Amino acid sequence: MQFNFEKLIAYQKSLDFVDFAYDTTEKFPKAEQFSLTDQFRRAAVSISLNIGEGSSGTKKEFMNFLRISNRSVRECVVCTTIAYRRKYISDEIHEKSRKMLVEIAKLNSGLLNSLKNPVDLRKPSTNHQLPTPN
Repeated sequence: MQFNFEKLIAYQKSLDFVDFAYDTTEKFPKAEQFSLTDQFRRAAVSISLNIGEGSSGTKKEFMNFLRISNRSVRECVVCTTIAYRRKYISDEIHEKSRKMLVEIAKLNSGLLNSLKNPVDLRKPSTNHQLPTPN
């Protein structure tokens, strides 16, 4: 059995980022265990949690949870930047993290926009005309 939100690409990509965040923070210094490591992991998990939790409510509630999810994306950007500046992660990991976060933010925003402006599939579209032959 699968819940509908589990089919969302934004949710699936957010779970990939959780795995990435856990793998990345395992290499952080022990001194960061209860600060940056914990914060980074909680923010990464929050992205997925808000997508899942929000999907069970009204459209307005889901939109709010997607906004919260995007705030957690931005929190992860800051955690990534701090880790990079502290030299806990390499250039490659820094870029990979940012790329993944940009993708999740775009997917969340696209989902949010689709909820704001749903497409009515019952109406014929005038934008899909075939080109006239020359």
